[in-house]
Amino acid sequence: MYFALMGTCLALFVLAWGVVRIWSVPAAVGMCLVAMVIPPVAAVVANRRGPDDRWWDDPSGDPQSDEWWDELDGRKRH
Repeated sequence: MYFALMGTCLALFVLAWGVVRIWSVPAAVGMCLVAMVIPPVAAVVANRRGPDDRWWDDPSGDPQSDEWWDELDGRKRH
């Protein structure tokens, strides 16, 4: 998804100043404004985690601590 978004960003920028500016400079500027918004969105999409990812609590190696976190997360019952 990241590469598709960044490819779209690049295509918008290149087409804006390579082709569209010949007919309409305001349209080319508008395309660049749209392209400007895409990289931050792509970064958010690329760094998104799933609901089951425990990125904030990778297993520490301490069985007691990991068991406690699993219980807090609702993964294991007593």
